[in-house]
Amino acid sequence: MKMAIAKSTTALALSATFVFAAGASNAEKWDMPMAYSASNFHSETGAEFAACITEGTGGEIEVVTHPGGSLFAGDDIKRAVQTGQAPIGERLLSSHQNENALFGYDSVPFLATSFDDAEKLWSAARPSLEEILAEQNLTLLYSVPWPPQGLYFDREVNSVEDMEGIKFRSYNNATARLAELTGMLPVSIEAAEISQAFATGVAESMISSGATGYDRKVWESLSHFYEVDAWLPRNYVFVNSDVWDGVSDANKEVVLTCAETAAEVGLQRSKDYTQFTVDGLREGGMTVEPASDQLKADLVEIGATMSADWLESVGDEGAAVIDAFKAAQ
Repeated sequence: MKMAIAKSTTALALSATFVFAAGASNAEKWDMPMAYSASNFHSETGAEFAACITEGTGGEIEVVTHPGGSLFAGDDIKRAVQTGQAPIGERLLSSHQNENALFGYDSVPFLATSFDDAEKLWSAARPSLEEILAEQNLTLLYSVPWPPQGLYFDREVNSVEDMEGIKFRSYNNATARLAELTGMLPVSIEAAEISQAFATGVAESMISSGATGYDRKVWESLSHFYEVDAWLPRNYVFVNSDVWDGVSDANKEVVLTCAETAAEVGLQRSKDYTQFTVDGLREGGMTVEPASDQLKADLVEIGATMSADWLESVGDEGAAVIDAFKAAQ
C-alpha cells in the first residue's frame, strides 16, 4: 500500500517541469506553516507542492514547509498569512467556522459521506469561500479532503447515552456542538497535541479520520474506533493576496499548475490512505467496527439538529450551497 501511495505522487513531482522561470535574481523565500506532522499525507502533499513551485520557478520562489505547528500553532496560521507574517500556509478549513459559518460547510453531519459527494460539495461551496477569503486578503490555491470521520473512544460505546461525561477532543464548532448534544465534555486540542492529551487523560475520545489516529498511534491510549462516516473535512492552502499580486504571471501559472496537481494527488492519497490506516488501527490492537444500530440512529438524529443549526447560522448563502450540491448529485 505504501508503494501504491508513493506512486500516486509522481505527477506532482513531474509537474514542476511544466515551466521554468529564467533567472533567480529576485528570489523569494516563502515559509509555509502547516499544523500536521511531516508524515501526514497532507503535509507530504504540501511538501511536494512546495518543491514543485521551487523547481518550476527556477528558484525564483522557494517554498519551505514547516509541519507540525513548528512555525505557527494551527490556530495562528491563517492570521499569520493574512497579516503577512508568513506568505503561504495550510489549515483545516472548518477551524474558521467561528469567523463565518460557511467555513464549516464540510462538517455538516451526514451531508456528504463519500469522496465523490465531498468533491461535489466542495465545487458548490468554493466560489463563495473564495469571495470570503478575498475579503480577508487571502487567495485560495488548493484543497484536499480528509478520509471519512469516525469516532474514537477509550471504551466500548453502543449509544449516545454511553457518551455522557466522556472528555472529547474538539477542533471546530461542529465538534464542540457534537459534544454538547451527546453530553460529552469538549476539550480543545490541536492535532500536534493529540498523543499527549490521550496519554495523560486530558481527552478520552474524538471524532477524526483513521489517518489522524494512525499517524498518532492512538491505540496506545484508546481502544475503539467506530466507522460512522460522519463527514469529510478539508484542509486548504492559501497565499497572502498582497504577496500573490506581486508574483509574475509566469510564476502564477507555475503555482496554479502545481496547486491543481497537488489537489489531484492529495485526493488520491486520501482515498488510498483510508483503508490502509483503518487496517493499521486494527493491527495496533484497536477494535474497529461499524457503529451499532442504536448509535447510528442516535447520531443521525443529532446530525439533523446540527444541520438545522448550521443552516440557520449561515443563511441564504449556505442554503444555496446545499441546493447546488443536491443538484449535482
